[in-house]
Amino acid sequence: MKINNQPLYTLLLVVIVLFSACKQEKETQTEETEVETEVEVETVESKITLEKLDQSPAYADAVLQLQQPAETNNLEGGDVDFVFQVENYELGAQTQSPNAQSLANSGKGQHIHFILNNQPYSAHYEGTFSKEIPDGVHHLVAFLSRSYHESVKNKNSVVVKKLEVGANATDSIGLDMEAPTLIYSRPKGTYVGKDTENLLLDFFVLNTTLAEGGNQVKATINDTEFMISEWAPHVVKGLPMGEVTITLELVDSSGNLIPGPFNTVTRTVTLKDE
Repeated sequence: MKINNQPLYTLLLVVIVLFSACKQEKETQTEETEVETEVEVETVESKITLEKLDQSPAYADAVLQLQQPAETNNLEGGDVDFVFQVENYELGAQTQSPNAQSLANSGKGQHIHFILNNQPYSAHYEGTFSKEIPDGVHHLVAFLSRSYHESVKNKNSVVVKKLEVGANATDSIGLDMEAPTLIYSRPKGTYVGKDTENLLLDFFVLNTTLAEGGNQVKATINDTEFMISEWAPHVVKGLPMGEVTITLELVDSSGNLIPGPFNTVTRTVTLKDE
């Protein structure tokens, strides 16, 4: 078909060219927006890091002793009275360290972490208290804690006892009290606001030492793995809000789990903006 109307033909060409140019510009803008979105996503993703904690007072001469019960076998079930003697350490005092400002800190001060069968600890700010203990054989680990929940790590700052409660108590756990053992302490519970920025990772090791090329603790935090070759507190940074899963494992020089009922443990904590 011939088009003899030249102005109309020219107008049609202009419209087609303008439409094509607008379409190309829109596609280019869309691609640029997608690229910008991808870059924005990459910048908000955080990387989990683990750093050794320092600047804590050592309390190298601090002592924790269990005075009562004097005998830990044949205990009656129910409420059991515990009396701990503390030397060279003040329960209820605030630990004098910059860490008290950067980590979740207890307003009640220094305390005892009381751990039964490697379950979450209970904190005690006085040396005398009662705990309900069910019948059976239980494994107690109690140690001194700074106000920001870092354990005091020396041979005299910890009490390790087997509790036999009730008549004919049976041991369903089967812990060898002389074997290398890992005890979980922190992190624990819910963290809000500023406290989510730095989480204390802390544990106790019994009957072993940690070293490069020797036994180590493998920490898996939200699928990010770290190998810890020194028995020292650490700080976890870069965690996302919400639930955080922490798994600790006591492993040998080949990375194999060291046998023991407490040598692998998984805990979940929660981080909230406010």
